[in-house]
Amino acid sequence: MSKDTQGAFKRWEMTSFGDERPSSLAARIQAEERAAAAAASASAAAAPHVPPAQAAPAMQFPTAAELEALREGARAEGYAEGLEEGRAAGRAEAYEAGRQEVAAEMETLRAMAASFSGAVTAADETIAADVLDLALHLARSMVRTAFTVRPELIIPIVREAIDYLPVLQQPAILALNPDDVEIVRAALSDELDKGGWRVVADPQIGRGGCKVDTASNQIDAQAAARWERLTHALGKNVEWLG
Repeated sequence: MSKDTQGAFKRWEMTSFGDERPSSLAARIQAEERAAAAAASASAAAAPHVPPAQAAPAMQFPTAAELEALREGARAEGYAEGLEEGRAAGRAEAYEAGRQEVAAEMETLRAMAASFSGAVTAADETIAADVLDLALHLARSMVRTAFTVRPELIIPIVREAIDYLPVLQQPAILALNPDDVEIVRAALSDELDKGGWRVVADPQIGRGGCKVDTASNQIDAQAAARWERLTHALGKNVEWLG
């Protein structure tokens, strides 16, 4: 037998089979117990640590005082919310009412402004009409007095009347107030003679006026007639002899 094969064999002893002696059996049991304990220790060391489950706490119900406090809190919260909503609604209603009131006041002010503007316009028209009437009455008085104070004012009136006719057709008659005849002759004698005018004194014609009478035309340049044309042009009816 070689040396290599000799190591594969073990010496046989009597204790290798079925040694059931008490000492041997107890030793073997202790060895197995130590091995199991070691294996359990190794397994426990390798396994993760799991804390022991805690027992669920017992359910606690609210007391009567706590329930009353909860009801009171809910009631107060609901009251506060309702109060705030009421205030918001009140503010909205007050704002809308105020806006409508302001709009109504503004409309009233606009109507008053329009009425005032119309009243001012009517007053202006009335004042203007009154002022015009006053001016016409003053002018009439001044014109009446002017021809007495300054009788020579008849001259431009006569010259305008005879120059108004582009073609003079005979007979051509110029009628004047007797007090104005000599004044007109002295100032316009050459023009009257050259035009073939015949000057006639007519007491029915007031001072400061004249009448032109030709074969084809008649011109009334008396003060009353000229005044009537002036007042009608201004929309007034102020009589010369009023």
